[in-house]
Amino acid sequence: MTGAASIEPPGASGLTPGAALAAGIGIIAGIALILWGMGRTPICTCGDIKLWHGVVQSAENSQHITDWYTPSHVIHGFIFYAVLWWLMPKASFATRLLLALGIEGAWEIVENTNATIERYRTSTIALDYYGDSILNSVMDVIAMAAGFWLASVLPVGLTVALAIGAELFTGYMIRDNLTLNVIMLLYPLESIKAWQSAGG
Repeated sequence: MTGAASIEPPGASGLTPGAALAAGIGIIAGIALILWGMGRTPICTCGDIKLWHGVVQSAENSQHITDWYTPSHVIHGFIFYAVLWWLMPKASFATRLLLALGIEGAWEIVENTNATIERYRTSTIALDYYGDSILNSVMDVIAMAAGFWLASVLPVGLTVALAIGAELFTGYMIRDNLTLNVIMLLYPLESIKAWQSAGG
């Protein structure tokens, strides 16, 4: 599984590198347009664009370029690479990456529906969450793509170690991470919510 991107023969995807890049940009642009049509704000309503925003319990969370949830999207890339490599071992790296972009984009759209936003607000500690800005959603998709690429060039053991390390670190720093986020979205537990709330 390691190094699939680097050993792919030219033209294996049926797309030139330029065409694959254009397709990827087109997918991301399409996601942004759909989010715009859903009424999402282009950037934080505060008017600023920050490279990093580290206050989880604030109205600016998920509004800027990166935040504490960016590592979760990198891990999405790790997961999508592994799953798509397993399901489509003969497909090219470009084909699988474009599929991953579509999957991540679909999640960003679902995540920013009123129903999902309300689910986050009632089932998790994200009381100030009102959805992502378009900028943040686009950067989340790009973070996933970065994780997908990393998984293609790093040894499997290192990729797994990075994912576990990121989960443990964000869990320690903000009492939340990808694992806890999924649990609380699908099957919220009051014990976890109380522990997270105690973190202030």
